[in-house]
Amino acid sequence: MAQKPSIPKGTRDFSQGQTARRNYIFDTCREVFRLFGYAPIETPAMENLATLMGKYGEEGDKLLFKILNSGDFAAGVSPSELENQATLAARICEKGLRYDLTVPFARYVVQHQNDIAFPFKRSQIQPVWRADRPQKGRYREFYQCDVDVIGSRSLTNELELIQIVEAVFGRLGVGVVLKLNNRKILAGIAEVMGYPDRLIDITVAIDKLEKIGIEVVKAELLERGISSEAVARLEPILALAGSTDEKLIALGEVLAGSEIGLLGIEEMRRIFKMVNDLGVGLDIELDLSLARGLNYYTGTIFEVKARDFAIGSICGGGRYDDLTGIFGMPGMSGVGISFGADRIYDVMDGLGLFPEEAVAGTKAMFLNFGGTEEITSLRLLAELRAAGIPAEIYPDATAKMKKQMDYANRREIPYVTIVGEEELARGEATVKDMNSGEQRHVKFTKLADVFAFRAE
Repeated sequence: MAQKPSIPKGTRDFSQGQTARRNYIFDTCREVFRLFGYAPIETPAMENLATLMGKYGEEGDKLLFKILNSGDFAAGVSPSELENQATLAARICEKGLRYDLTVPFARYVVQHQNDIAFPFKRSQIQPVWRADRPQKGRYREFYQCDVDVIGSRSLTNELELIQIVEAVFGRLGVGVVLKLNNRKILAGIAEVMGYPDRLIDITVAIDKLEKIGIEVVKAELLERGISSEAVARLEPILALAGSTDEKLIALGEVLAGSEIGLLGIEEMRRIFKMVNDLGVGLDIELDLSLARGLNYYTGTIFEVKARDFAIGSICGGGRYDDLTGIFGMPGMSGVGISFGADRIYDVMDGLGLFPEEAVAGTKAMFLNFGGTEEITSLRLLAELRAAGIPAEIYPDATAKMKKQMDYANRREIPYVTIVGEEELARGEATVKDMNSGEQRHVKFTKLADVFAFRAE
């Protein structure tokens, strides 16, 4: 019995139309990234586990896909090691699929530091993998479109990333809200709660606020050993309302005793001032519940949500001050942002935002009658392609005309070009509009001009 074909859960095949739409997103990102001076690099799909482990927090580490060592991977493993999952994984798995593009980027910077001019600006568009539970908008294999600049602490870099967000989503036609916060502010909140050493526990819980609500967040913090008094001090902070200036003023009073918290507030003030001074057209808000659970963030954090489509974050990132330090290159501050191409696709597809040209394929197909007609069609076809017009010919000259026309319809090719005996005699091709059914005669010498006009 033949095996039923399937693919792993959380992965997908993409049809030609879907791939064309995805490429429209990738090409838009590439063009904007290039305009802002971010040049592309690529890194391997797999990294050494030592590179990946411990960079994403306890929950992130659980989502790493580990790769079995090749060959007899269990050779030499003792019975006691077989019983311990962590020990076993360390013995039989030395590599893993990358979880994101930022940690591999930090590894790349350290490994190639002698060949890099700092500040180093790079873009990267590649797939990543997470052993997550597949659901709407959440996949096990998905693409990220990243830009990072490393080797500069200037907040001008944060402003530039905000401008990139504005440019990308403006070109794609997606209405978005950009939410900002600062991990220094969160560190200050942890201080005033009385738990400066429990920042990770607190931020992991806060980061779930929108999904699970304040009551469940409070319960999780209590379960993590945070006192009820400290949780009570946190709740009014997360509930702060008003304009950005009003929130920052109120926050300044709450965090008056926290040096790091006040520094985070000052960074937010400066960023919002630059945004206002330059007239950035994005809808931007200060969201004190935004935590971005990844361990390596230390400053400004970003998250982008679609305004008119219910889905999770479609873009996010932040400032990291010492990610390269774990690879032996301390003090190299960086900041970056990642566009989630798959979720952006879902938003654009759901809202019908893809333009027709995003999926435009073959513009014209020649029918094939064989003989001199076929040779003439091939010559004309070459001229169309030389003029930059996507065109093709039906390959089988023995196929009936109806079959060839049906094929063009199924392929949604808008124009069929006919070069038969009569057309040869007149030196004209018959061009049929497959949508309207209209036919017109076009001189062979004018064919490329006609299609070039219709392609505009």
